[in-house]
Amino acid sequence: MKITLKGRNLKVSPILRSYVMEKIGHLAHYLDQIQEAHVTLRAERTVSIVDVVLTLPHHLIKAEERSPDMHASIDLVRDRLEQQIRKFKTKHFAHHLKSNGRMGTRSRPSARKSAAPSDDADGSDKEPRIVRRKQIEIRKMDPQEAALQMELLGHDFFLFQNNLTGAVNVLYKRRGGQLGLIEISV
Repeated sequence: MKITLKGRNLKVSPILRSYVMEKIGHLAHYLDQIQEAHVTLRAERTVSIVDVVLTLPHHLIKAEERSPDMHASIDLVRDRLEQQIRKFKTKHFAHHLKSNGRMGTRSRPSARKSAAPSDDADGSDKEPRIVRRKQIEIRKMDPQEAALQMELLGHDFFLFQNNLTGAVNVLYKRRGGQLGLIEISV
């Protein structure tokens, strides 16, 4: 696994670099498909932020953690990535069993027994399910009008047809209060 490390508002010391390489590099033991890891260390006022993006074939796994201490943030993000890797492996393994027609068989009983009972108890490994459906009429409007409509509705996103381009767009709120626009082309 190739690890790319950069710092923003922060000089990455050799000690910090080796700590990141050790903690993030250890994730390759859990999943050998990881091709690259992009790690960004940031310092904002009294908060240390660590962003990590793991590149797998056809997938990305991303995590961000914040804490007052940079080493603690690195540990937290590593723990979060371990959870996401376990979830990815569980879904990926179940998908392959399903596609091979062996979903009902137990070809790996040890993997089933090794899962902690608390994983199933809190429901964190369950598949997301649709709990509500809603039909909407897509209206033609410009992005500024859509931003105003989204604000009035109190939503985090808004779907509309851009009257300037004719394309379907999604306007969404980003962290920090800014807006993002996704232009969908078919």
